[in-house]
Amino acid sequence: MVKIGMMIGDRYEVLEKIGTGGMSDVYKAKCHKLNRFVAVKVLKQEFSENANFVSKFRTEAQAAAGLMHPNIVNVYDVGEENGIYYIVMELVEGITLKKYIEKKARLSFKEAVSIAIQVSMGIEAAHNNHIIHRDIKPQNIIISKDGKVKVTDFGIAKAATSNTITSNVMGSVHYTSPEQARGGYSDEKSDIYSLGITIFEMLTGRVPFNGETTVAIAIKHIQEELPSPKEFVPEIPTSVEGIVMKCCQKSPDRRYQSMQELIADLKQSLMNPEEAIVPNDPDMEAGTRPITDNERAQIKRRTAYHDRYEYEEREESMRLRAEAEPIYEDEEEPEDEDDYDYNPRMEKVTTFLALLAGVVICVIVVVLALKVFGERDDGKEPDKPIIASEEESPSPSPEIRYVKMPDVKGKSVEDARNELKNLEIESEVDYQESDDVEMGKVISADVETGTEIPVGTKVKLIASAGAQGVEVPSVTGDSYEDANAKLVAEGFTVTREEAFSNDVEEGRIISQVPAAQNKVPKGTNITVIVSQGKEKIRVPDLIGRSEADGRAEAQEAGLQIGDVSYESSNEVEGGQIFYQSYSKGSYVDPGTSMDIKVSSGPKAATYKCNASILAPSVEEAPDYVAGTEVSITLVTDDGQTLLETKTASFPQAANYYGLTASGGTITMTYTVTIEGATTTDPDTGETTQEPGTTEERSFTRRIEFVEE
Repeated sequence: MVKIGMMIGDRYEVLEKIGTGGMSDVYKAKCHKLNRFVAVKVLKQEFSENANFVSKFRTEAQAAAGLMHPNIVNVYDVGEENGIYYIVMELVEGITLKKYIEKKARLSFKEAVSIAIQVSMGIEAAHNNHIIHRDIKPQNIIISKDGKVKVTDFGIAKAATSNTITSNVMGSVHYTSPEQARGGYSDEKSDIYSLGITIFEMLTGRVPFNGETTVAIAIKHIQEELPSPKEFVPEIPTSVEGIVMKCCQKSPDRRYQSMQELIADLKQSLMNPEEAIVPNDPDMEAGTRPITDNERAQIKRRTAYHDRYEYEEREESMRLRAEAEPIYEDEEEPEDEDDYDYNPRMEKVTTFLALLAGVVICVIVVVLALKVFGERDDGKEPDKPIIASEEESPSPSPEIRYVKMPDVKGKSVEDARNELKNLEIESEVDYQESDDVEMGKVISADVETGTEIPVGTKVKLIASAGAQGVEVPSVTGDSYEDANAKLVAEGFTVTREEAFSNDVEEGRIISQVPAAQNKVPKGTNITVIVSQGKEKIRVPDLIGRSEADGRAEAQEAGLQIGDVSYESSNEVEGGQIFYQSYSKGSYVDPGTSMDIKVSSGPKAATYKCNASILAPSVEEAPDYVAGTEVSITLVTDDGQTLLETKTASFPQAANYYGLTASGGTITMTYTVTIEGATTTDPDTGETTQEPGTTEERSFTRRIEFVEE
């Protein structure tokens, strides 16, 4: 049993319990070996006793540990100690997507699509490594405090079989694919279905299928068609509706076949929301069918809801403009558009508003026309273009998007910042003491309400610290432990974020928000940015690249190429890199020097000579006399002289290695003595003895070497 304060694996100190699930408990821990905080997920006792489940759990957790991606909660370690099976993961401080949806009721289509893209990229990385999640749902997606989206629970989901269905199916059955509900084979396209259900929930704030029992919900996934998200939120763009419907097709073959396809369509939907990105169902393209009475009534209800929604929006806008002081009231949105009945009076209201809008547009056109033509002099030619004076400011670039600054006065800081974030406006907050404005509420902004500002503009908000604000102490330059203790002692909560810094020592505070000396309400959350030291560079994979390409990629990554050696290789093509001194994916300091080895091609064959040279034979030298000195020369086929000696004793040893030729020639030269001849003079009969002579004679032998 895990207890607070105990050590796991002789390195992880358990600090506190931060979550629990159907199969495991999650603890915040400190890794004393690497001096960092981690999350430790511990398998519950009932599953630890099942050997089959534990085996799958360990195998899949180890596979997940190989995944490294910004949109995945990375797994650092997996182990077992005294019957405790655990996984050590990246600690992500934030909230689950499920809680985020509950907090906001539903998300705008842009925010939902942006989150879906990040989730898809994480799942794509897993699929590329042949890992299927099998339990994609908002509870397994975390949004960190800096806005990054990360998918968690890889590996455990794949290990979960019938052993775990009773414990965690209640949370997963809403997102399960039809093939999973049947208990059949599931693959990457099952994750795509579950992601489609998740996108549906982000857009509408509800799941498409619900029921009193898990079995009832599973049957709906198998049998019932997915309702269009537009039935619940009519303003959802056509492109996004098509993407959700394609993700959630009953047949896996009719869904997206890969995450790459889904990501491409999601990105396209952000650029062209109303474009029909997903083609129509091919089964329906060939014919038409009559509309039913139920469908006709449903269309009327949707139309009435849409008209009423637009009318209320216009009415609210006119009311706010007419009042000197805005009223801050949260209006409850209807949970289901079917609650609205068709009201014939709405047609009259809509018609009147349309006519009113037409009159206003006509008036604007007339005023603009008078202004333009009134600026011309009578004597000028009518076709001469109007040239703007230098004093006139140029019109905004059409590439820049503008949004209207909302009214955030009187709202809580959190609500105001969320509203600005949804409009893609950045914000920072300063606090000041106030007797009139409630603590934590916005007093003013440095941009007036209704002003059109470019997307990405940073707006400064002034918020109330109450009548007795607490001054924020300076912790910049302190260690995180000292800073945390100092802030907590003053009654603040602390959020830790990390960033690289070339100037601030690792583990010390780079900056803080709100800044020091600001007076803020007691209990305000202070965000501290902790230095991770100098920014690290991820080592690229140079294996298999040419030397030139490898040098270019290393330089582009910010690394230097150190020693380059060339070695023969029978497995790597000549000119390609087959070794690098830092493994791919590791992190090093900028400018680090990395050694490489380049293949010089297949290694040439070498031979050895282990011969015993015998004396000349009768066949080779019939006139050779044993004991006569012989000159021996051994030359290889490529011209290398190995042996050159004279000897009268045999056999003669010849041992040589590392030869590049496969054979050679032995040449033997020896001396033969020819006796002198006796001659007689025929006239005198005198006999003369001529002296003997010597003569050199040679022969050759062929010798074959043995390959080493």
